[in-house]
Amino acid sequence: MGVLIGLVIAIGCMLGGFVAMGGHLVVLWQPWEFVIIGGMGAGTFVMANPMKTVVDSGKASMDALTGKVPKRKDYLALLGLLHALMRELKTKPRNEVEPHLDDPANSEIFKAYPDVAKNADLVLFICDYARLILIGNARAHEIEALMDEEISGYRKDRLKPYGAVTTVAEAMPALGIVAAVLGIVKAMGALDQSPQILGGLIGAALVGTFFGVFMSYGVLAPFAIKIKTIREKQNHVYVIVKQTLIAYMGGAVPQIAVEHGRKGISLGDRPTIDEVENATVNGGAQREAA
Repeated sequence: MGVLIGLVIAIGCMLGGFVAMGGHLVVLWQPWEFVIIGGMGAGTFVMANPMKTVVDSGKASMDALTGKVPKRKDYLALLGLLHALMRELKTKPRNEVEPHLDDPANSEIFKAYPDVAKNADLVLFICDYARLILIGNARAHEIEALMDEEISGYRKDRLKPYGAVTTVAEAMPALGIVAAVLGIVKAMGALDQSPQILGGLIGAALVGTFFGVFMSYGVLAPFAIKIKTIREKQNHVYVIVKQTLIAYMGGAVPQIAVEHGRKGISLGDRPTIDEVENATVNGGAQREAA
């Protein structure tokens, strides 16, 4: 929603100011200039990126438009799942815990938190490191270093759409110049026409430069920043898992380990201690009674 509101403000002020200065909006309607610039932008985007990044950019764009980031209820579900899993690790023998990690799709723990379970990458991350904890020979600082490396890899992969869109944004002014040059070439072929016709052709050519610059700095560059912000927030759930499991490996009981994870949540979305307790201790007791 924020993206759409921002676009309305930017475009409204731009066009409104143009009209207020005495400009005519019909002059800006040069569809073939838009086709040239947009087509070259799309072509260079596909050319410069592997198809996986192109597809992921579409998903990232939808997430940016809808503001799809973890919310308080999502953090509570994640902390609740981690608490339930750590209780199993602490109180149950290895042969009873392993089925949860080997087949999370059929695990009652993961089924109790469907919003977390549908994130396949996050589930795999949790299960991999819970399995290392279950083995019992891993050292906390070694696991933490391994987690940091993997989280860094996740971040790099998930920010590829940001880099791809930024590259196109940086190229847009130059692509606008290309369209403008083509328009000038067309105008040069009409030098024998009246000044009114020739002026219209030159004006149409300059619209290409305007459109390229506007798309770069007014649309694509800020949209790329939005994609980065959304992806950073989505990736932060891995940091919360890391802090929680490392605290548990350091000797903290599950409820204290969960508190380490809670502290890693930004203030605006961070649930209170009581909310976490209801989602973990009390919620866990209710599930066991059921």
